[in-house]
Amino acid sequence: MRLHFLLPFLAFIVACTSQEPPPESRSAQFAEYPENLFKTFKTDCAGPGDNYVKTGSNSFECRETLSPDATAYLILSYDGYPQNLPQIVTRLSSMKNQKGYRVDAELFFLVPQKNGKTLRIPVESKELDRDFSRLYTDFGGTPV
Repeated sequence: MRLHFLLPFLAFIVACTSQEPPPESRSAQFAEYPENLFKTFKTDCAGPGDNYVKTGSNSFECRETLSPDATAYLILSYDGYPQNLPQIVTRLSSMKNQKGYRVDAELFFLVPQKNGKTLRIPVESKELDRDFSRLYTDFGGTPV
């Protein structure tokens, strides 16, 4: 009989306990192919200056034009070529595995060089990693 009174109290404690945020990660595991995640990614990459590119059977990129200030900074800081402007690239790729599908994200700048090569500069940020984790969680994935 005491258990009957204890259960609501335990439920209240669990409900009031702060939930741990997902780990900071750019990778997540999905039980099924995350179709909605990839559709949303494509839809969000449809603005002015955005270019959606399928780079492989399971890899997609959104290449975006940068603000004038960011463009100038990258050109000056990395000896860029002003006739071919830098871009920021978000890449999502998926791979089927035993648990379903693993999705990985990358974010980097592409800065064309005067010699014709392109410099790739990764963007690292714990806040960005948390944002990816929340995004994955919202679409039913588990950050890994």
